[in-house]
Amino acid sequence: MFIIDTHLDLAMNAIEWNRDYRQPVTAIRASEQGMTDKIDRGKNVVSLPDLRRGHIGLVVATQIARVNPSDADGSGAVLPGSGWNSPAQAWAMTQAQRAWYQAMEDEQQMVLIASRADLDAHLARWQDQSEPADQKPVGFVLSLEGADSLIDLSYVERAYAYGLRAIGPAHYRDGRYAPGTGLSGPLTARGRELLREMDRLGMILDVTHLTDEGFEEALALYSGPIWASHHNCRALVPHQRQLTDRQIRQLVERGAVIGGCFDAWMMKPGLTQRQSNPADFGITIETIVDHYDHICQLAGNALHCAIGSDLDGAFGREQSPTDLDTIADLQRLGDRLAARGYPADAIDAIFFGNALRFLQNALP
Repeated sequence: MFIIDTHLDLAMNAIEWNRDYRQPVTAIRASEQGMTDKIDRGKNVVSLPDLRRGHIGLVVATQIARVNPSDADGSGAVLPGSGWNSPAQAWAMTQAQRAWYQAMEDEQQMVLIASRADLDAHLARWQDQSEPADQKPVGFVLSLEGADSLIDLSYVERAYAYGLRAIGPAHYRDGRYAPGTGLSGPLTARGRELLREMDRLGMILDVTHLTDEGFEEALALYSGPIWASHHNCRALVPHQRQLTDRQIRQLVERGAVIGGCFDAWMMKPGLTQRQSNPADFGITIETIVDHYDHICQLAGNALHCAIGSDLDGAFGREQSPTDLDTIADLQRLGDRLAARGYPADAIDAIFFGNALRFLQNALP
């Protein structure tokens, strides 16, 4: 079945982790044996061949570069995209990431989806059974996770011109445009101006990582399309990183989609990020169905759930569901949903239909 994944940090892995995503997962793991600079070395689950093998033909792919200390949360962990001492340096990193996406396009490994026409053409190609899936490019909608790298508001239009279609103002801890996960408080004055500029351009606002106050403010200020690209439910995992029932209802009212995240600490309560073993908590692919169920019950339908896996998002197999070896195993979710009583049309909606409908309405 065709899958749309609404959140993958592909370029961060290619540039900062130095992973050649043209190679299969097994080859990347082999190349990283003995490396200890990052906790997930030799444990990656994502690659372009494995995306194709799993019929994950369209993804929302990020640029990410933060302006804050690498030890921002005091844990000693280097957060993804962190460590840049100025917006100019962060911008330069996002442009290196962009250059990698362009190189993948030149090799016909990937294709940028920046308009409704691009989307329709790409979907038609993936529906054409005469071309094998392993020869098709992976489509990507370009998103900026955390807005720190936008030196000033003029850079929003500059990025839109090269294909950026979604922005999440916040990430972890402090940000130039919004505080993020682990904090409280509203958007910054610069963040409010960012939303106005995004609204003018017709971009997608990603509310992922916003504080509760920032979430409320963003929904009040923003009139354009909104989604939560990789988020789970606070009722099931009581942490500020997750969505409250009120927030889920607000997103449903706005026609949003919510991408279920496969980062194990967000799937079941009690795990400590980068420390706990998912096997000790019985976390499998089926665990995400609990979150889908919760959202569907609040919405009264299955029209607002999607897959926003965040796999290889500065973690690997050590913090993934225990029955997921590579991202191609997302296909197993279909059987898990069916076993929980989801009909075929609801499974189609979660795999690709909801995200596709959203993008058809949101893209120019």
